[in-house]
Amino acid sequence: MMNQRPYQICSNCIMDTSDSGIVFDSRGWCDYCNNFHDNILPNWHTDQRGEAELMRIADEIKRAGRGRDHDCLLGISGGVDSSYLAYVAKEKMGLRPLVFHTDAGWNSQQAVHNVERIVEGLGLDLHTEVVNWEEMKDLQLAFFKAQVPHLDTPQDHAFFAALYKFAIEHGFKYILNGGNYSTECVNEPSEWHYHASDLRQLKDIHRRFGTRPLKSFPLCDIFTYRVYYRYVKGLQVVRPLNYVPYVKQQAMQMLIERFGWQPYAHKHYESRFTRFYEGYWLPTKFGYDKRRAHFSSLILTGQMTRAEALERIAKPAYDPETIDQDFEYIATKLDISVDELRALHRGPNKTYRDYENNMALIQVGSWIMKTLGLERAIKR
Repeated sequence: MMNQRPYQICSNCIMDTSDSGIVFDSRGWCDYCNNFHDNILPNWHTDQRGEAELMRIADEIKRAGRGRDHDCLLGISGGVDSSYLAYVAKEKMGLRPLVFHTDAGWNSQQAVHNVERIVEGLGLDLHTEVVNWEEMKDLQLAFFKAQVPHLDTPQDHAFFAALYKFAIEHGFKYILNGGNYSTECVNEPSEWHYHASDLRQLKDIHRRFGTRPLKSFPLCDIFTYRVYYRYVKGLQVVRPLNYVPYVKQQAMQMLIERFGWQPYAHKHYESRFTRFYEGYWLPTKFGYDKRRAHFSSLILTGQMTRAEALERIAKPAYDPETIDQDFEYIATKLDISVDELRALHRGPNKTYRDYENNMALIQVGSWIMKTLGLERAIKR
């Protein structure tokens, strides 16, 4: 829901007042840019220091996995971050990861192709978890009916909940995560993309708008995986891409040349649903364009100029013909008509605040993580 403050755009990146909490200094720089230079950059090392730390972590993982078929679990979507992560884990760290893919029903053919090429090319084992489509569809439609911006929550929740539950059930001590500062140092604010791990919100929306019980859908509360799994079960999450030079275009080119990997038009578009939701639904219904955060991250890390970002953000994420095709595709998969889907698009906008949520507790947790230096990016 667009706020009423006067419009302003950062003079250094392209984040703007579509993030209602954004703060600008006297130079016109936003708090994301200042935070990057003050908190992230001084503590982010991809030189010999990063390599030494990466090798230390690799040794720890190898010791923990001694005698097992696999020493860690690695989630893969087919996107560039997780694909490059698999390469780093095997080739640079010398690990034996079990590659874990969650099929929530929205994979593009490119995603399936890329997962296969990476797994085969690196000689890794793959486990695929298939989410019950009838339950997934019911939950997905419930979020549409709730009129919230974070329509990707059902898919995102399934991804992380299935991964963490599998790790615990099979005794893994380490999960490798593709999160990184290089392409994600500017986080999307929660009004654009609310926390998919807030199980209280997910259950409230499903209770109000769902029609069938979630009997097998993977569910996991943020405090279960952040506290119980971490400190009781000893499950650790590692982000190797923060310790190596990671330039997105160079990484993509390597993946293409070595594995026959197929690139996407934009970040997260390995899912047909996410392409539709981020590229069309969010900007046209709510005024939120996630490319602002994605491009701003690339600006701050020297991978894109601000002029190039402004030129690209001025154009729609994808063409009208593809939008029409995807409207029909999404509606058909959800078992509703295109007219019904368009009516939902015209409906009254809501936010996460309109439903039960654990935002206050999540903010306390984020403050603790920030205070301890475990999280340096701004999260709001």
